[in-house]
Amino acid sequence: MKTYHLSHIDLDGYSCQLITKEVYENILFFNANYGAEVSERLNEIMDAIKKDKKDAAILITDLNLTMDESKWLSKEVQKLKEYQKITISLQLLDHHGSGEDSAKKFDWYFLDTLRSATQITYDYVLENFGLPAETKAWIAPYVAIVDAVDLWHQEKHKAFEYGKVCMRLVTETRKLNRVMFANADRNYKHALLFEAAQMIPLDNSNILLDETIHALKKNYFKKEKDDTLDNLATAHIVELLGSVKEDKTIYYKGYKGYLSYALGNTSIVGNAFLTRFDEYDFIVDVGPRGTMSLRANNKVNVSLIAKEWAGGGGHPNASGGRINGFKEQFRYDKVKRQILNIIDDCESRAGSLEYKA
Repeated sequence: MKTYHLSHIDLDGYSCQLITKEVYENILFFNANYGAEVSERLNEIMDAIKKDKKDAAILITDLNLTMDESKWLSKEVQKLKEYQKITISLQLLDHHGSGEDSAKKFDWYFLDTLRSATQITYDYVLENFGLPAETKAWIAPYVAIVDAVDLWHQEKHKAFEYGKVCMRLVTETRKLNRVMFANADRNYKHALLFEAAQMIPLDNSNILLDETIHALKKNYFKKEKDDTLDNLATAHIVELLGSVKEDKTIYYKGYKGYLSYALGNTSIVGNAFLTRFDEYDFIVDVGPRGTMSLRANNKVNVSLIAKEWAGGGGHPNASGGRINGFKEQFRYDKVKRQILNIIDDCESRAGSLEYKA
């Protein structure tokens, strides 16, 4: 049976997944921040189950659902059972008191405000699956540290300071993109947290980890040739962009472009992409708030694109603007739909683009 594990985007949330990946053989991970993204990810999970047409399990950790979200999820699960004969088991493990109403109403909603979600998940896994001794040897101390730092019990664990450094492995790990490359971003964080867990028994491990973070990140991206972290990460991101370019390609007035979302650092990554994939005339990165950053490599005047799309402007090879009425999205396909609507509207008007040096 396939398990769909949705968790929060902080240290506690990713640590829950670090535990479950040790025991679930067939598991897909999803992550969400509070607010609209939770509903979006739940819809994404339900869509995946409907497409798979097989019995499944949904596990939610370190996220409290509102009453409306809980009711919706229960109804969707019941619909699949009645109309498509798909059985879905539900289990939520959380520690946020704001979910008390849902916990009282639904038996699948487990709430314990005295433990972190990581500790709850660890105890749940031990009770229902067990763990090999060699796995418990490294994961139990790590769980205790996450529990202490997530609940901010400074006196609870001598390695509390280590937990504070571990938090940076999530909050300061933004090289990849959580929307466009969710799996790659999550794998990166999981890998760094796993490495951190192996260092816990050492003396002054918090200082050691603090001094080692840069090297851990470089080692993750490094293949053969050494380089700066920025260059290594950029090369990795460009390869990721290239691996999905068919779906991310757009066309505007005869020019071939690449549409990215919330990629950031367009000056470096965008130019590296255009150098690597010279069949593209431009790349445009749209931010969550509708900001738009365009880059070209002497093939098209992107300042004209910025002007026509959003009243923006800039230089022929580097321009930007802000899209009026843009709605933040948590799925790339919905972003692309908005941009394609803009393209259709602009292309219906007279005029053409011409690059001028």
